[in-house]
Amino acid sequence: MNIIEAALLGLLQGLGEFLPISSSGHLLLGRMVLGLTIDETPAYKMLDILLHVGTLIPILIVFWKDWWKILKNPFNSKTLLLLFIASMPTLVIKFIFEDFIDGCDTGWFLGVSFLMTAAFLMLAEYVSSKKKSNTDKPDFLHAIVMGCMQGIALLPGVSRSGSTLAGGLLSGLDRKSAAKFSFMMSAPAIAGALLLEGKDAIEEGWIRELDLLPTLVGLIVAAVVGYLAIRFMLKLITKVSLKWFALYVAILGIAFLALQIFGFPGVVPFAPPATVPVL
Repeated sequence: MNIIEAALLGLLQGLGEFLPISSSGHLLLGRMVLGLTIDETPAYKMLDILLHVGTLIPILIVFWKDWWKILKNPFNSKTLLLLFIASMPTLVIKFIFEDFIDGCDTGWFLGVSFLMTAAFLMLAEYVSSKKKSNTDKPDFLHAIVMGCMQGIALLPGVSRSGSTLAGGLLSGLDRKSAAKFSFMMSAPAIAGALLLEGKDAIEEGWIRELDLLPTLVGLIVAAVVGYLAIRFMLKLITKVSLKWFALYVAILGIAFLALQIFGFPGVVPFAPPATVPVL
């Protein structure tokens, strides 16, 4: 992987993490288009996590006042408690369906996952447009619902920001508050993945398989683009209809399924690996 390829993957990560279009799905597509291996090796998995770390940086910058309040008084912070509660359903879903989720990393389920994202966004747009009063203060119900949606978004192609935003809107949060809590939820998810995979990466020597300069460029691009994307979403979330994002990922999902059906070269067939249990 060269610097230009790493920068393109960082661009996809930065946009996809905060726009409701799925960063993991676009990273898989990006690798296919660039001709990089789509087989999940530990090194590539570690690269994806490091690119996600790039998008953790703007989350810390944009919401620094909220993080500072948490650090000053963590034991009395409702936000910290809600973030912890929101992480629990994700961990449970990962534990139960880990084999299936890991098997989807090859991209065979990608078209369906994009369509799932489109469905979540359309449902959220419809429900939020019908509700006349929504709260701007996340509570335990919102955290649980959004946490469950984040668990579903472990599937590559299901947007984490899109699904958690949908969960917030469906459970009665207003758009701006749902977007903010959705973005903050990604911080413990990314940090947790880094700790778990980072331990294995050090022990197994995966990091040595990554080229330092391209990886660093990808991380920086992901951080810069992610900062712009998060500012864009927070500013326009009350003005932009989610149906346009839904239309985009729906077209993407249908096109990818069509390529799978016709056996387009370089596109993995719609069939789970033999070692993956079918749900």
